[in-house]
Amino acid sequence: MEKLSIEGGAPLEGEVSISGAKNAALPILCASILTAGTLRVENVPRLRDVTTTLNLLGQMGMELSLDDKLGLSLRGDGLHSVVAPYELVKTMRASILVLGPLVARFGEAKVSLPGGCAIGVRPVDQHIKGLRALGAEIDIEHGYIHARAGRLKGTRLVMDLVTVTGTENLMMAACLAEGTTVIENAAREPEVADLADCLNAMGARVEGAGGDVITVHGVSALHGATHRVMPDRIETGTFLAAVATAGGRVTVRDCLPRSLDAVTAKLAEAGARIETGPDWMRIEMERRPSAVNLRTAPYPAFPTDMQAQFMTLNCVADGTATITETIFENRLMHVQELRRLGAAIDVQGNTAIIRGVDRLEGAAVMATDLRASASLVIAGLVAQGTTTVDRIYHLDRGYERIEEKLRRLGARVQRIS
Repeated sequence: MEKLSIEGGAPLEGEVSISGAKNAALPILCASILTAGTLRVENVPRLRDVTTTLNLLGQMGMELSLDDKLGLSLRGDGLHSVVAPYELVKTMRASILVLGPLVARFGEAKVSLPGGCAIGVRPVDQHIKGLRALGAEIDIEHGYIHARAGRLKGTRLVMDLVTVTGTENLMMAACLAEGTTVIENAAREPEVADLADCLNAMGARVEGAGGDVITVHGVSALHGATHRVMPDRIETGTFLAAVATAGGRVTVRDCLPRSLDAVTAKLAEAGARIETGPDWMRIEMERRPSAVNLRTAPYPAFPTDMQAQFMTLNCVADGTATITETIFENRLMHVQELRRLGAAIDVQGNTAIIRGVDRLEGAAVMATDLRASASLVIAGLVAQGTTTVDRIYHLDRGYERIEEKLRRLGARVQRIS
């Protein structure tokens, strides 16, 4: 099993380029199911979750090819299976995103209940409720969601809670429904808007994505198109948080600064100097960070996917901070690993109270989920001595070659077996 070995104490200097967004790429790849034509997707990150999604689509009969410009082409005229088996779905929650497109195009889907990071229950009831409202008959049997429908019918959907994958699944399904579908209390994340841009390029009529009300006027069929995946705002935020924690001066290229307003506001509060351009950001940190309080909430508020990274920042900050997690009920598992490095953290319910210490000390730690693994890498960058991060397959689900990118910034990190 692979690990990362990190020798701490080196500030970060230089430039880093951001990869395509995992959370945008996965639903866009699943959108290829909606057409018999060819969807060409550019800027797809090379990640474990992307590989899993492509394996799943390939098993269904999707024709996959990579061109000489590293664009990924998916052609759906040969799809012959509507089953997403447990063996592939168990490792990745985003597999649920094939459900809506399969039902919309083929009238049937059999999708295993999903897995992924162990950070909370994350039920799929909103997906099921929405598809039933669109006219699908759904049974849960032997661990599978079995959906059947004729042509789906447009309707008004009011989401009981904000769910990104739920919004995306229902938006894709509504594209081929008869009539108009209105999704209220929709997720506002930039990745939802990126998916809508792709769908519209394929001939869909989606309006309002990026807001809390999305209107989809159904069409009879979608066609092929080309779409470039947006930059990964969480990868961007992770590198910014690393610099704010370890110190240094870094320019981040190929990013989307406007998608990170809540994060950059907290970085500035911690004492970082930040400049931004259309597709770049520059961060400089010359002193110990100041402690920052935060509370996670759906976009455009502070993202839950950046909570763990900021907890590490607060571990070495000047002062005491509180972090409250409101999205997932089990997303403080990195606390016990940070304590192994010498962090002073108390947990009360869904709130962590972090008292900044003068230094962390290297130790062996274990990643518990994707973003927790990033927080441990940042901790290793600032800790004295050597930190070994185990179970980095979590890290590989969401960060493309992170150790190579960090090494180019001067970090002393290597992958070991």
